Amino acid sequence: MTLSPPPPARQRGFTLIEIAIVLVIVGLMIGGLVTPLTMQIEQRKISETQKSLDEAKEALAGFALRNGYLPCPAISADNGLEDRVGNRCRDEKRVGLLPWATLGMGKLDGWNHLYRYSVTPAFSDSAQLFNLSTPRDISVATRDAKGNLTAATAIADIPAVIMSYGKNGYGASTEQGTTIADAGSGNADEKINAAASTAFIAHDSNDNPAAPGGQYDDIVVWLSPNILFSRMVAAQRIQ
Repeated sequence: MTLSPPPPARQRGFTLIEIAIVLVIVGLMIGGLVTPLTMQIEQRKISETQKSLDEAKEALAGFALRNGYLPCPAISADNGLEDRVGNRCRDEKRVGLLPWATLGMGKLDGWNHLYRYSVTPAFSDSAQLFNLSTPRDISVATRDAKGNLTAATAIADIPAVIMSYGKNGYGASTEQGTTIADAGSGNADEKINAAASTAFIAHDSNDNPAAPGGQYDDIVVWLSPNILFSRMVAAQRIQ
């Protein structure tokens, strides 16, 4: 009797359930990688924006050393030159966009929003060059550990403030000049900054709408009068 060869072994494939389980596992692994990567990208934008704001402060001080006064806000979202007519800012404007072209720096923060800028009028008046006795009129507040507003600077002591509207961009201007929607009721401190000309609020970012001042991601820096005056005196620009 002739024996037939045994049938070839059947290759077992993946079932739909097994494939689904593998896809879920892969998805979880990818999700676990994406979240830290997103956080790293966001932190890089914050760091880059903070660096640009610090550079803007240096540029303002350098402008004052060279000219004896501070620049006016920019002409528009398209034109970053200071909006000056004669010795003063056009229409006495003291708050607007940072004059990035005049200062020779980039125009956008890490989220592609234009920087906000406020300058004490007496410091932007080129007919009356400022000195140690020139009054300032800008104040910056912060929030203490209990959430209470407290002074971050001496009252009415700051020559100029520069601000990024942060990731959410509430109240910011895009590169095309479009204004992003104002902050909602859960962003009280950001609403104050978006409308401020002399009183700003600066503190750590916060994602909790129920926190004092609400959600907040603005980045606010200011030109210290002490640093500005010391450099002006050292350069014999003022006495």
